[in-house]
Amino acid sequence: MSMRKMPFGFLTGLVLVAVLLVCESEGLNSEGQYLLQIKSRFVDKFNHLGDWNSNDSTPCGWTGVTCSYDYNPVVLYLDLNSMNLSGTLSPSIGGLVHLTYLDLSFNEFSRDIPKEIGNCSNLEVLLLKNNKLEGQIPPELGRLSSLSIFNLCNNKISGPFPEEIGNLSSLTQLIAYTNELTGPIPSSFGNLRKLQFFRAGENLISGSLPSEIGGCLSLEYLGLAQNQLSGEIPKGIGMLRNLTDLILWDNQLSKGVPKELGNCTNLGTLALYENMLVGQIPKELGNLASLERLYLYRNQLNGTIPREIGNLSLATEIDFSENFLSGEILKEFCNIRGLKLLYLFQNQFTGLIPHELTSLTNLTKLDLSINYLTGPIPVGFQNMTELIMLQLFHNLLTGIIPDQLGFYSPLWVVDLSENSLTGRIPPYLCRNSNLILLNLGSNRLTGNIPPGVTSCKSLVQLRLVGNSLTGNLPLDMCKLVNLSTVELDQNKFSGSIPPEIGNCRTLQRLHLSENYFTSELPREIGGLSKLVTFNISSNSLSGRIPAELFNCNMLQRLDLSHNNFMGSLPSEIGTLSQLELLKLSDNKLSGKIPLSLGKLLRLTELQMGGNSFSGGIPAELGSLSSLQIALNLSYNNLSGEIPQTLGNLVLLEYLLLNNNHLTGEIPSSFQRQSSLLGCNFSNNELTGPLPSQLFENMSISSFLGNEGLCGGPLGDCKTPPSSVSLPSDMSKKRIRLGKLVAIISASIGGVSLILIVVIVYLMRRPVDIVSPVQEKPFPSPVSDIYFSPKEGFTFQDLVMATNNFDDSFVIGRGACGIVYRAILSSDYIIAVKKLESNREGNNVDNSFRAEILTLGKIRHRNIVRLYGFCFHQGILDSQLDLEDEATVSHMISVMKIALHCTNMSPLDRPSMREVVLLLIDSNEREGHFDLSSNHDTNLKDEP
Repeated sequence: MSMRKMPFGFLTGLVLVAVLLVCESEGLNSEGQYLLQIKSRFVDKFNHLGDWNSNDSTPCGWTGVTCSYDYNPVVLYLDLNSMNLSGTLSPSIGGLVHLTYLDLSFNEFSRDIPKEIGNCSNLEVLLLKNNKLEGQIPPELGRLSSLSIFNLCNNKISGPFPEEIGNLSSLTQLIAYTNELTGPIPSSFGNLRKLQFFRAGENLISGSLPSEIGGCLSLEYLGLAQNQLSGEIPKGIGMLRNLTDLILWDNQLSKGVPKELGNCTNLGTLALYENMLVGQIPKELGNLASLERLYLYRNQLNGTIPREIGNLSLATEIDFSENFLSGEILKEFCNIRGLKLLYLFQNQFTGLIPHELTSLTNLTKLDLSINYLTGPIPVGFQNMTELIMLQLFHNLLTGIIPDQLGFYSPLWVVDLSENSLTGRIPPYLCRNSNLILLNLGSNRLTGNIPPGVTSCKSLVQLRLVGNSLTGNLPLDMCKLVNLSTVELDQNKFSGSIPPEIGNCRTLQRLHLSENYFTSELPREIGGLSKLVTFNISSNSLSGRIPAELFNCNMLQRLDLSHNNFMGSLPSEIGTLSQLELLKLSDNKLSGKIPLSLGKLLRLTELQMGGNSFSGGIPAELGSLSSLQIALNLSYNNLSGEIPQTLGNLVLLEYLLLNNNHLTGEIPSSFQRQSSLLGCNFSNNELTGPLPSQLFENMSISSFLGNEGLCGGPLGDCKTPPSSVSLPSDMSKKRIRLGKLVAIISASIGGVSLILIVVIVYLMRRPVDIVSPVQEKPFPSPVSDIYFSPKEGFTFQDLVMATNNFDDSFVIGRGACGIVYRAILSSDYIIAVKKLESNREGNNVDNSFRAEILTLGKIRHRNIVRLYGFCFHQGILDSQLDLEDEATVSHMISVMKIALHCTNMSPLDRPSMREVVLLLIDSNEREGHFDLSSNHDTNLKDEP
């Protein structure tokens, strides 16, 4: 058919089909193609982007895509927030040149930020937070001149901020906290004149804060906490008049707090804590009329608090703790009527607690602990209606505790321990049923525990150690469903332990040592299924140890020593699989040592001396592979040979087997015990040579009373000489010489016999264990104690190395004393801790004894080893007499510095000062109990 003969309608149809085919061939536009390329790198396990269809002409209807509304729509917004997407970001993102808003937050994208994103020249908001992005911030981002908000927090971005970031002239928010950013902050930041929020905390940013930061005149929030910034805070920061929050805590900033900060009059939060700031608190801070929270704690600030601080009328929280501030506590604090939190603990404040503080009617938390405050507790504290936490421990306070304390206050925490308070425990401390912790230990309180305390249903921890409290163990206490800790050690409580103790189902820590409890330990003690530590040592308990006690299968520390327990040790003790410390010394226990002790694989210390155990030493004790501090079986009736398996205790530091009836040789397997620091085999029936080398440096007293032992310090093992005939004249001389020796020997023998009787009597007394690790307390009063370190330096060397304990050698001041740095002639670097006591009576001895026992026994990778100690009791003198040690009245602990911290990361490694303070604080409470939101949490760089 010819074209001319075709109908017109047919031709029209062909044209229409052709047009449609042309339109169809155009397909999805270029931005849609870019989006599909971007999607191809994604893992969309929930198919959120299922409607991204290549058959569409434009992507404008797709999930997360918003286009313009003009004739030729372009992609303006791409919002894929919280869609559980993963994968990587495609370079095709750079094709979306019209994009103004990009949000990929709260997904699991990884790998690098593509540099092509710098082509999105219209981009105003870039949100990449809460992903797993890595790599560096691409310098190409500096081309985004319209970018206003850039948030990439909570990723794994590394490397430094690029210098080009200073080109982002429109930037108002830069949020980059919780990444792995390093290097210094570039000086180009000073060009960001519109920047209002800069938050880059919890990174590894180093160097000094650039002075150019003062050019960010619009800056309101500057957050760089938890980095490695060093140097001084630039004075130019005083130009930031719009600044409301300055968050620089946990860095290495040094020098002083710049007085120019007083120009930042809009400042609401100033957090400079946990740095190395020195000098005085500038009085200009009193100009910060808008300041609400002022945190300067954990620095090295000194001097007095300026009175101008009292001008901070809007302040609600002030924390100057853990510095070296001195003088009296400001009365002007009372001018800050809205103050809710005041922490001044661990400084050097003196004088009275100003009664003006009691006028702060909004105060909820007050901590003045670890200072040198004297006088009474102001009576007005009992009228403070908002007070929930009162901590005044470790001061020199005297007088009585206000009798109405707690009557009007909803108290949660009361810690007045380590003072010289007298009188009775106030009856109303828990009147409002909020009290969680009560610590009144180490005072001079008398009387009974009042019913208002023993019936306090909210109570979790009750600590009354070291007073003169009397009465029986309160029965009401066992009805407290929240009670986890009871510490009543070193008081005058008496009577029996009531069976009702089994009702304390939540109890984890029960300490009743050094009281006058009598009778038997009730079987009901086995009902304390959550008990972790139980110490009832140094009482007058008798009878058998109830087998039910070993139902407490969460026990880690068990001390029944210095009582009158009798009978055999129940074999059920082997069920305590969590046990780390077991002390049974100085009782009247008998029978064989249970073989089941060998199952206590976590045991680090086993003290069973001073009993009447008989039979052999179980070979199963060689299975106690964690045994490290001591194995003490001395002063018993043990017999037989020492098991070879004890040589498997390769961590053991002290082995005490003296004053038994052991026979045979000391096993050669002991040569594997390279950690052994001390041992005692004296007064047994051992024979044969000492294992070579192991005992060469041990004291000879550790082996006396064993006639058959030889070798090492006992001299060579000699064979009997063979019979040899002598000439007659030499024989006569031998006879005359023999008579002379016999006469002299008889004379010496008479005197020696008396001495031997005395020595044997003293050595057989099961009073003290001859060892550096002693279970018995040091006898009191003590006039002079000295345990010399093996390295051979003396007290005189310490005096010389510290220039008579001059302040220039001070590296830390703790709750219980001062720590000095000393370099000895042998190039040993050691920490010398001097404990000076201001107490009366035998508390000096008790404090020193407790610390020495703690330092001597604790073994931990973060805790240094005790080298030695000495104690001289005499006349207090501010100037040490180098010629006469007897006039020195102080105590010294010598410790190796940071030996066990070398394998820790720089961020985890404690400083020299922290190591010493950790050693002081052996009661697990870190000194303070704070129920408030921690400052670190309040100021962490999070939304």
